[in-house]
Amino acid sequence: MPGENLSRDEARERGRLLSVDAYDVALDVRSAIASGTAAETFRSRTTLRFSCAEPGASTFADLLAPAVTSVTLNGRELDPAEVFDGTRITLDALAARNTLVVDAQCAYSRTGEGLHRFVDPEDGEVYLYTQYEPADSRRVFANFEQPDLKAPFTFEVTAPEGWRVLSNGVQEGGAEGGRHRFATTEPISTYITAVVAGPYHYVRDSYRRTFEDGTELEIPLGALCRKGLAKHFDADDIFTVTKQGLDFFHDHFDFPYPFGKYDQAFVPEYNLGAMENPGCVTFREEFVFRGKVTQASYENRANVILHEMAHMWFGDLVTMQWWDDLWLKESYADFMGAFALVGATRFTDGWITFANRRKSWAYRADQLPSTHPVTADIRDLEDAKLNFDGITYAKGAAVLKQLVAYVGQDAFLEGARRYFKRHAYGNTRLTDLLAVLEETSGRDLAAWSRAWLETAGVNSLTPQVTYDAQDRITELGILQEAAPSHPQLRPHRVAVGLYRRQDADSALVRYARAEVDVSGPRTTVPELAGLERPELVLVNDEDLTYAKVRFDEGSLATLRARLGDLTDPMARAVCWAALWGLTRDGLMPARDYLDLVRRFAGRETDIGVLQSLHAQAQTALEQYSAPEGRERAARELAEGALHELRLADPGSGHQLAWARHFTAVATTPADLQLLQGLLDGTAKIDGLDVDQELRWAILEPLAAHGVADEAVLAAELARDNTASGKRHQVRCLAARPSAEVKEQAWAQVVESDVLSNALVEATVAGFAQFGQPELLAPYLPRYFAAVERVWRERSIEIAMDVVHGLFPAWLVEQATLDAADGWLDGHPQAAPALRRLVLEKRDDLARALRAQACDEAAGPRP
Repeated sequence: MPGENLSRDEARERGRLLSVDAYDVALDVRSAIASGTAAETFRSRTTLRFSCAEPGASTFADLLAPAVTSVTLNGRELDPAEVFDGTRITLDALAARNTLVVDAQCAYSRTGEGLHRFVDPEDGEVYLYTQYEPADSRRVFANFEQPDLKAPFTFEVTAPEGWRVLSNGVQEGGAEGGRHRFATTEPISTYITAVVAGPYHYVRDSYRRTFEDGTELEIPLGALCRKGLAKHFDADDIFTVTKQGLDFFHDHFDFPYPFGKYDQAFVPEYNLGAMENPGCVTFREEFVFRGKVTQASYENRANVILHEMAHMWFGDLVTMQWWDDLWLKESYADFMGAFALVGATRFTDGWITFANRRKSWAYRADQLPSTHPVTADIRDLEDAKLNFDGITYAKGAAVLKQLVAYVGQDAFLEGARRYFKRHAYGNTRLTDLLAVLEETSGRDLAAWSRAWLETAGVNSLTPQVTYDAQDRITELGILQEAAPSHPQLRPHRVAVGLYRRQDADSALVRYARAEVDVSGPRTTVPELAGLERPELVLVNDEDLTYAKVRFDEGSLATLRARLGDLTDPMARAVCWAALWGLTRDGLMPARDYLDLVRRFAGRETDIGVLQSLHAQAQTALEQYSAPEGRERAARELAEGALHELRLADPGSGHQLAWARHFTAVATTPADLQLLQGLLDGTAKIDGLDVDQELRWAILEPLAAHGVADEAVLAAELARDNTASGKRHQVRCLAARPSAEVKEQAWAQVVESDVLSNALVEATVAGFAQFGQPELLAPYLPRYFAAVERVWRERSIEIAMDVVHGLFPAWLVEQATLDAADGWLDGHPQAAPALRRLVLEKRDDLARALRAQACDEAAGPRP
């Protein structure tokens, strides 16, 4: 059997053969509020009208369902037992024009794939939503599951009385008998169709715009969440960002929003950040903040809102032909999200966040053995699932930022406008986009595309400076290097900044700047010759290009001594990112990076950068520091975090960030006692509100160190008996330092499928504690014995969580690396996607061992 996977060749052949005229999909989800086995399935009836270029040919429709009641092709009844194999429906003897009717019992999902069913523990209410990308709409209705077979969709949903039901189109008429019928969509791909149903809390607004020709556009807006989250739901801020985004994209795209209404649903147990279903965008409900968060969280939410909105044009209106060109939507949406964030909202420092956080994701992915070009070779759906990664999103966005610098913003946006008009409701490939950009820029982009989109890997740029006897620059060169595995050198448009102090106690400021096109292994910057010696040379000032930044010895010494004196926030962010790159690459001891964080993170003004530094410091401590010095390093990091926590302005976002960081790295009895005191109210820090979310954050290290037992966690759940509370409790329970606890957590995730996707994620996160190597050591061989079975038996989303999350990264030892190599060598025929996940984790482990060796080679600490 071909199984659940679909190859590119199969899709190409079916796309050549067929064109789809329309879908009518009727779903009956009244069973969702039943109990027992009655709540496991729902009725799905699909009428699919399509044409065939070769009458008499055969093809197949896609459907993943427990049972098919009937299949009718052109009025001819087909025996489901003969034509349906559990994943595909065989269709023989096609006519020029065909009508397929499939009546099936489809399964509700507990993995976040297909039609997910969630029961709220707080009030017993049932909530449904769909999530399909890349290929899970076939779990809900019969279809041709590939992005190039677009069609108009008409949905009808019969739901329990009183439920709110949404789909891509506006609802037509009332809902007599719980029957909701929706307007037919424009032609769209199967993976962006959507249904959301349940007793959701719903808030309305509207967007209005008058165009230059007098045409008026009105878009009904909606925002919804579970009833239990309604008291936390800041719909006004969501609508503010939504309207700002719609204004921005209408200003720049010259193509009115094409999908009628714009609902945004914040849904439970969601696997992704969000999904760009036209007219019915879905988000993870964690974007509804239950407690105090920093401005970085609001900025991130705004960025995601704008990212998904950009998809209405890049991805929904114009869609890639096949998943090879996934970047055509994801890279553009990632770039446009940041572009709109800075250009339209209050988050005007969005490019700083992009430089420090988003690009770090890209740099990591681009140095893995699984790295791939931005435009990738996607053989099948499993490949596609794994390519929603830092390269497709963040590297692609960074490359587009470089392209804007290369061709100019006006030419870039005019290319987008022509792209939309030329390919509206159609499918495209790389060549279609390059064609319009070449038209508008007048540049031949073939060489640029080969260098940036069609080859993998990241270059490093290092300044090389010589001086004369008067301490003036004789020559400033930029060395470009590439890894031997990916030796491509690329053209880079960079700004080079020279920084120095005016006197011994003043700030580090830029006194000279030059832009230059870097090409080949060495490029000189003649504009800077003759200038006085700088204290810092920054070769990617303003973060114009995508490359690892290195420093000359003098610049690195300046940063070690005076990083906090660098006043420009973007320059500081670029330097922090470069220093982290040196640490990851085993070129700077982890102790040095931790020392920089302790001494200078407290002076970081950008809250998003600060929170990145906290996360990176924790990684440096747990994975990159030499074992013999780790206890001292942990103690010093926690001491520094507590010091900054006490210094931070009361009630500020920085105070909250330092509180969470201290909580994450606390290990000593005194630190744990302070956390316990903050939890029970016997200790206080002026201005720090220990709300419910912070209480759970504190409870995890207390549980992991045996301070908070099962009774304490049960009492906290009683205090916060919500879906969020349950996830937190499950994570804390799995974190406890007990062999019995670890065995139970392992069994629940690996040997059973009873947990929902959200609780699998929580259990895995609690299980994998870096401070418990002795408890976790027995699971090293058990992991490699189980992964192939897990991949075979579980849905791909759950399998990815298990394979990635339970990899024994907590044992940073040569024995773990040997075990990973042994499994890879012994399982050459394992699923390629599974091998890729294991190979990536193996590479992270090897990197950690190299970094530890670097830290150890630095010698004993004074």
